[in-house]
Amino acid sequence: MDVKSALLKRKSTRAFLDKKVPVETINAIIEQSKTAPSGVNTQPWQVAVITGESKNKLCNMFEKAFRDGIKGSMDYKYYPIEWKDEYKARRKECGLLLYSTLQITREEIEKQADQWALNYQAFNAPVIFLFFIDKTMEKGSFMDYGMFIQSIMLSAIEYGLATCPQAALGEYPDIIRKEFPEYKDKLVLCGLALGYEDKKNIVNSYRTTREDLDKFVNYFS
Repeated sequence: MDVKSALLKRKSTRAFLDKKVPVETINAIIEQSKTAPSGVNTQPWQVAVITGESKNKLCNMFEKAFRDGIKGSMDYKYYPIEWKDEYKARRKECGLLLYSTLQITREEIEKQADQWALNYQAFNAPVIFLFFIDKTMEKGSFMDYGMFIQSIMLSAIEYGLATCPQAALGEYPDIIRKEFPEYKDKLVLCGLALGYEDKKNIVNSYRTTREDLDKFVNYFS
């Protein structure tokens, strides 16, 4: 598959088939993706691949915390504290697209909560990637990490797989560090759901919009 096709095909998938992903495929995706650039070749990525009972246990702990009203708190601020109007509008549109596709109204609070809880189950994907970074690293390494994660998402498409990058999987970092003490001194960046798309599920039918170039690109000569 060419790069253009992969870029246009990639989307945040929110329903997956109950189908295992071969370890060899996961390794091939990571092997390709590790070629992503990083400042002075630091390669700051540290990845935990979680499947099976470990994945189910972790996801259930996430969901229980959410259902119990424990507010998630990431190791860093992912979203702005104060939203500018243009970003607030896109955020609102994103949510409306999801709930209107699922025919969930503003008044159906329980259904909204159930849908949000699926975030903590990684939308039932068979594989979760959790991404960690040393606490000594600075913002430049976060940029490097973004290129690495994008490489994973594009590589996955070549193998017929779908993904969903998820800040939600990093909302309970203390749970993660307790379950995986190998990373007790690391910062939890985020997670990624990986698996085979459930193409019959309506939630995967919508796509978010993108701005026209003239809204965010300026040429100077």
